[in-house]
Amino acid sequence: MIRSLGLATEPVHASTGVLMGLVGEGVLPSLTPLLQMEEGRAQGLNLVDRAIDFDASGSSGFGAEKLADVLDWAERLGFSALNITYPCKQAVIPLLDSLDPVAAAVGAVNTVLFTADGRVGLNTDTTGFERAFRAELDDVRRGRVVQLAAGGAGAAVADALMRLGAEELVIVDLDSDRARSLAKSVSERHGRAAVPASPDDLADLLRTVDGIVNCSPIGMHNHPGAPFDLTLLHARHWVADIVYRPLHTELLRAAAAAGCRTMHGGHMAVGQAADTFHLVTGRAPDLPRMHRHFEELIAAP
Repeated sequence: MIRSLGLATEPVHASTGVLMGLVGEGVLPSLTPLLQMEEGRAQGLNLVDRAIDFDASGSSGFGAEKLADVLDWAERLGFSALNITYPCKQAVIPLLDSLDPVAAAVGAVNTVLFTADGRVGLNTDTTGFERAFRAELDDVRRGRVVQLAAGGAGAAVADALMRLGAEELVIVDLDSDRARSLAKSVSERHGRAAVPASPDDLADLLRTVDGIVNCSPIGMHNHPGAPFDLTLLHARHWVADIVYRPLHTELLRAAAAAGCRTMHGGHMAVGQAADTFHLVTGRAPDLPRMHRHFEELIAAP
């Protein structure tokens, strides 16, 4: 048995064959499948991880609205698990049979296990971000932190930021109801202040915060740009971005130029991939080896 993220479950495949998938928009450039497969190879597993990219489906009508069909097909075809990413981390929840307590609290799922007891949803984004932050930014001030976006990844990161000791978390989202809902649930769960805010408030907010975390897709290869006016950055800020393709987003480049401490999304990506590998295979991943492989993949032409 493995116990991780509060859930006791048998590894989906304790033998040498594991079939996984990564489901979402714009996932073809993702390094997660390659990280999973290389760690499997290093441990003697025949692990195959395929990207199921809604953006690459062209005019076939195969999009995020087909998520239920994708889960059905994967289960029937003998997949061990699916990684779930933007924009499906919350939409997948009604399609599952049970949730790990952490995923239930966060309200978002990035890993689905196909087990004898049905489809189980878990969240390794939150543990991956926490692991990355403790390794890269553990000494920074966390009095007031602003988080951009309240979607599936944002829900996971908000929970991690509270566990990391943020005294006040300000959640900014274009959808005011979504920001308000996440702030309320995080406050109730952790007993510290989390408040919603409008993007129109960012200029004032950034004069008073210690840190900034981008949980939006802005900055990804297929969503280029920056999530706010970069002239608002100041050297007193620390800045984390969960985007890792590209590794050094426009936001992070500007933050470094302004003298900010920064953390790129690769650290969270490796952390969540390692936790998912453990859940799916029942084997402990070699985290330093996975970081080395990630760096090799990023450096490859």
